[in-house]
Amino acid sequence: MNASTFDRTARRRTLRVAAAALTAAAALSLTACSGSDAAASKAGGQSGSGAAAEAGGAGSAGSGGADSSGGAQGSDAQPDSAKPGSGEGTAPRAGSGGGAPSRAGSGGGAAKGGGKGKFCRTSELTMGASDSSPDQETGDVTVQMTNKGGRTCSVTGFAGVDLKDADGTSAPVHRGGEQPRITDLRPGDTATFSISYSVDSSGGNMATPTHLIVTPPNETHSVSLKWPADALKLAGPYDEKIKVHPVGIAN
Repeated sequence: MNASTFDRTARRRTLRVAAAALTAAAALSLTACSGSDAAASKAGGQSGSGAAAEAGGAGSAGSGGADSSGGAQGSDAQPDSAKPGSGEGTAPRAGSGGGAPSRAGSGGGAAKGGGKGKFCRTSELTMGASDSSPDQETGDVTVQMTNKGGRTCSVTGFAGVDLKDADGTSAPVHRGGEQPRITDLRPGDTATFSISYSVDSSGGNMATPTHLIVTPPNETHSVSLKWPADALKLAGPYDEKIKVHPVGIAN
């Protein structure tokens, strides 16, 4: 082998070795890049999935809390007004007759807690007066009130009564001290009240009542009734000795 041939062979080997070295270096570089990218990708994937899982977990916990809270509120929570003892419905009903103030000029004095129905209107009652004196020494006039309407109503309390005299004057009759009782009238039922007074035994008394002006309990409209012609003479004056008594159901 001559020198030129040897040199060419040596150069070819050197080139092959250099090429092999370059190829190996390139392969190593690609492997390193691929590994780092994969690691980065893996790390990024794990980080993303962890964040997503964390976000999803927070969302689930949040929605679960809201649902459970909403469920608890819907099933257990109640407004104060609905709780027992809230006082709902403890206020007295209007028109029940219990503690209702009497109107000016009306027959008042309703029994406490009496009369579940509304009070009878004067136009719903048929009224009349008659002598009911038990003897010749005790004067008593009874007024009857019959429910001619189509509903049950109350006449609980004291009727307002004025005595009208023959000279045109009138005077109110004072109430007795009795406690009124609940007096509800069904259609057709009758209630009564009485007026008691001292009898004139001298024959010289100038008190000569001609009419009773009667206002039913808790009413403002009055009815004029004739004083019974057979009633015992009333001893004047028209003062506190004359008493009107509470309304009650007729016996």
